This record gives sequence, C-alpha cells and structure tokens, in this order.
Amino acid sequence: MRIPIERSPVKVYPDSKRVIARFFFNGEERAKGIIRRVMAINEQEVFGLISPILQDYSKRQRNITRLLHKHCNKLKHLFEELNIDYDEVKHYRRLLIGSYFTHEYSIESAAFFNPSIVEDPDQSDLEEGQKRLIISFRAVGEGHISSIVFRRAIINKDNSINVIPVGNYIDEAEVIRNARYNKKLFFEKAVTSIIDEGVLEVLKAKLDDQFEYAALRKIIMECQRVEEDDYKKLQYEKVLWLSDSYYEMVFSLDTDITDRVIFPYSELERKGIEDARFVKFTHEDGNPIYYATYTAFDGAMIMPKLLETRDFYDFKIRPLYGKGAQNKNLALFPRKINGNYVMISRIDGWNNYIMYSKNITIWEDPILLQEPKYNWEFVQIGNCGSPIETEYGWLVITHGVGPMRRYCLGASLFKLDDPSVEIGRLKEPLLVPNKEEREGYVPNVVYSCGSIINNDKLIIPYGLSDYSSSFAIVGLKELIDKLTSDVA
Repeated sequence: MRIPIERSPVKVYPDSKRVIARFFFNGEERAKGIIRRVMAINEQEVFGLISPILQDYSKRQRNITRLLHKHCNKLKHLFEELNIDYDEVKHYRRLLIGSYFTHEYSIESAAFFNPSIVEDPDQSDLEEGQKRLIISFRAVGEGHISSIVFRRAIINKDNSINVIPVGNYIDEAEVIRNARYNKKLFFEKAVTSIIDEGVLEVLKAKLDDQFEYAALRKIIMECQRVEEDDYKKLQYEKVLWLSDSYYEMVFSLDTDITDRVIFPYSELERKGIEDARFVKFTHEDGNPIYYATYTAFDGAMIMPKLLETRDFYDFKIRPLYGKGAQNKNLALFPRKINGNYVMISRIDGWNNYIMYSKNITIWEDPILLQEPKYNWEFVQIGNCGSPIETEYGWLVITHGVGPMRRYCLGASLFKLDDPSVEIGRLKEPLLVPNKEEREGYVPNVVYSCGSIINNDKLIIPYGLSDYSSSFAIVGLKELIDKLTSDVA
C-alpha cells in the first residue's frame, strides 16, 4: 500500500510575458549593411523611428536605453571597419542601431518545471509560524533553452503555501570574469571536454601553474593567429569556451528575486542550464551559504557545475571536476560528514552513487549506492534534490523511471553518520502522475529538484509533465515509519 499524500491546489504556471532583451546578430556583412542604412538616415527621421520604440518597450524592459546602448557598443569594431568614428555617432542614432540588434526572448514560453526549494535568507516581518521560501524553476523558451528563474512563497504553520506574484520586469545579471585558474584542474576538465590534446599541450607549456583569463585569452589569440589548420583554430576557441564556464553574476540591488534570471552565458551551456538543485549548506562554524548543482548543456556535451550565493544577488559559478562529476543528477548534502563534503550522483545514467571530498569542486571515487530494484524504477533511479537531515537519518527523495518512461517519486533513508548505509527504501512510489498531471511538454512525468520539512511535514515542490509545477505534502512520521517497515 502506498503512503497517503496531499496534493496542494496551488499551481505555478509559465508566463510567456516574461521576456528578456537579448543581443541579436546575423553575421558581419548583414550587420554592416544595417549600420550603413541607419547612418544614411537624417537626425529627424532617426528620432521619429526610435521614440515610439522607447515608449513601447520601456513598459516591457527595466532600462531599454541601457540595453540598446550596450548592444550598439558590441558593434564598435564594425564601425571602425566602415571608417565611421563611433564617438561621433549621436545618442539617438546609437539607440536606433542597437534596436536592430536586439530581440526579446520569452524565457518561460515552452515549459516551467523541476522546482527546488530553500528557506529565504530574509525571514523578517513574518507572522508566528510563517516561513519565507525561495523556489527555483527550470524555465524553457524558444529552441528548448533552459534557464533558472525564481519565485518567492510564504508557508504558514498549517503548511498552506502562498506563491507571491512576480514583478513587472525580468533582468539578467552583470557577468564578471575574474577567475584565477588552477592549471592542473583546468586542463583535466579540458580533456574530459574532448578538446584536442595537442592544442592543450601547447597551451600548458605557455601558462603558469596559476593563471588569469586575460593571460589565457592573449596566448590563445596568438596561437590562433599563426595556426593555419581550421580544426585546431576551433580547438583553441573551445578552450576559451571552457574558461568562460568560470564567472560571477551580479544582479542589481533594486531587483526582486522574481526579477532575476540566470540565463546561459558561456558557450558550453548555450543550450541550457538544467535542473538546479539548491541547498542551504551550513559550514562547521555555523555560517550558511546556498549552493546549487546544475547541468550545463551545449547541445552535445554535459558539464556539471556548481553555483554559490549568500544573498541571491551575487552568484559564483564554476565547473565540477573528477570521475564523479559526470552526467546529471548531482546533489550536495547540506553539511559536511566526518570532515568531508558529500554528494549523491548518477554518473552512469541509471544508478545512484555517493562521493566524499575535501574540496567541494573535485569529486573522485564514486561508490555505488543504489540500483533500480522495483518495477517502477527499472529504467533508472536518481535523486530529486539534496538529502534532508532528520533525527532518523538522511531522507532522500528519489525518482524512478519505469514502463512507458513514466517518472515517479520515491524515498530512501540513510544513516546519519554513514550515508552509504541504506536504512530503508519505499517499495512503491511516493508520488505517481495522476490523470490531471500526465499531460504536458513531456507526458507522464512528476519530478522535483529539492524539498523541505516544515512543521513535521515534508513539502515537495514538483513539476507536472514538464509544463507547470505544484506541491505535495507528506507526514514526516508516516513516511519514516513506512521507510523503516519497507526494509526488504
């Protein structure tokens, strides 16, 4: 018999009106043609064209003039090639040129799913029994490009959930590349990224043991300049793409959490940032920090990455290394165990593994933790977010894939001091897609990337067939009792 589960009536849907303004470029020759045409227009006509654009799009973008200026500035090198003094181009003409190189992208137009949930760092001005939450979602737009978006919610003492309405705008962050690279780790990742080893050896010989982005870029530009082989030129370019995987994102302090989108920035994640698993991690000194593991995807290769933040304004992003940092489904435990960081992963695509490390970015020696056991998970088993600490053990919500590629949620319990030891595991699913939940972007799927405990209840946000999201509520004691009685 399956354990009773309460489905919340609250649903969170994608909003196609949530758009960001992206740089739009269709090649240098076409760009030069546009610049020539706009430069030939007189000033009065320029003003007549740009004024209605500014009035219209100011209602959709927080600072449309800043965006258009920014996109025009990206074309400076083309102005030089056209023998046009960029500094002499007037304000409104720059804005008009920028508008031809801007398009709006609806980040939630296709799907909105795979939520993760953590306590908000700000718990001020609440009523007794209330808790403020941040929920992350995987949002998908045109071309199946995934990004991370957020919603804020309030949960009451009776576990009712109120998802706060979103703001009027949505913003991308300022991206800062100020990473300092460790040569050994950087080139180990380059090898797993399938970059030509001959090219890597050339670069290794020219770089110090610790190096910065500017030094790497300068050396690559010099190598590309003398290289005649187009294949090797591309390989050098791929090394730059890898270096772009280390960066920081800083959001304006006047943005609400719902205004912020973490959109793919580096070339190695250009097809999506997938399934972020957020966790509130507590260090040994008691100080908390928020981490998220996610999957970067370039259309062919998968790269596990780590995101960290203390306030959800500033984010630091870097790749994960090692034999255990492969495939998808990495989930970090919320504290160290016996002096080690601990991670669950699914490196082979169908089994759960556990890993221990002194360094949060290096994961070697994965140990098999769970294999598919029951018919509803014969295809694969994986985690649905970071383990949750209870007095009974580490509670891990799992997913299982069975017949007709149906995704269900399960649960397992592991020893607190040795999470490689399984205490119990549900024989039957915890949550199965019902008739109302099985239709969507990807049918027959329920999936989560992180849960919390509140007032003795397990709160599971979950995606409904990759289209929208909702919440399931389970009694913690009932679940623990079932887990310990279901021991095979």
